[in-house]
Amino acid sequence: MNIVKNKRSIVFFHFLVWIILFSLPYLLSSGQSEALQKVLVHSWIPLCFYALIFYGNYFILIDKFLFREKILLFVVLNVIMVAVFVLVNNEIKTFLVDQLIRPEIKGQGPPKKLFIYVDIISFSVPVVFSIALKTTQKWIKTEALQKEAENERLQSELQHLKYQLQPHFFFNSLNNIYAMVDVSPEQSKDAIHSLSKLMRYFLYETDQKEVDLNNEITFMVNYIELMKLRFNQNVNVIYHFPQNAKEIKIAPLLFVSLIENAFKHGVSASESTTISFDMKVEDHTVIFRSENENFSKSTADRSGSGIGLENLKRRLTLLYKDRYTMDIEIGNKNYITTLAINL
Repeated sequence: MNIVKNKRSIVFFHFLVWIILFSLPYLLSSGQSEALQKVLVHSWIPLCFYALIFYGNYFILIDKFLFREKILLFVVLNVIMVAVFVLVNNEIKTFLVDQLIRPEIKGQGPPKKLFIYVDIISFSVPVVFSIALKTTQKWIKTEALQKEAENERLQSELQHLKYQLQPHFFFNSLNNIYAMVDVSPEQSKDAIHSLSKLMRYFLYETDQKEVDLNNEITFMVNYIELMKLRFNQNVNVIYHFPQNAKEIKIAPLLFVSLIENAFKHGVSASESTTISFDMKVEDHTVIFRSENENFSKSTADRSGSGIGLENLKRRLTLLYKDRYTMDIEIGNKNYITTLAINL
């Protein structure tokens, strides 16, 4: 539909330009019969030849020869076409001047060769304009195709990153549930129920480019509560999220990796600890901050391999290039991550 609309716009533009070119000489003349004859001889007939030269190049010669790098043949054909039209125009002009305008002025005025030289230059102008217009259109079309191809590549990469995130997320969640089965079967049932809700969100609501921030917050709360089931004995989890962010849209699943990372680094088997999450919305900027104690991990601990954070950084670059910042502060005791996204 857009292609048809664009073609109609181009046809209308061409039609309008030629109407103006044909109208101006008449409007600038005195309107008398002799003036109209001069407009016919000196403007309208040459304009018809200009149109033939322009569209001969626009529709045939440029595509067939110039764009296929047959430059010499293109130049030769245009020289022949211009020469023929100059001669034909000159003969028509001579005949009409003798027949319609004042026969008594025959042989007066500037030499005939001068008019031929002027005609050669003026008849070459449509060639230049057709090349300029056709080249510009080709460049615009090429740029549009390249942009479309790049967008398709980026969308494909984003989809791949999303599919990469899903098994990583469920792998970690199932590990957490597995760790609870022997210790607390009842809590394991609750955890499986919570995981089913998270899976539903993954499968049915994250296919969109953007989701309501409220829905994303609900997902994060459910995931935090799922994690708390495993660590409720020695982990104090505090979180503060906006209560009403329904009108704010954001790409899905941007914060879950940061939550995973906080539990990964902030939990110890022998020490009590506190993990906090905070989100604010300020002037169309979403700011998410996580803070936890930094417990060193042994090489045998495979609760996370860095896939989540690398995935997140790549997605942020693709979705919010130059519109986000992510700072990670790692100290002896604290691990603080701050992600700010300008929507």
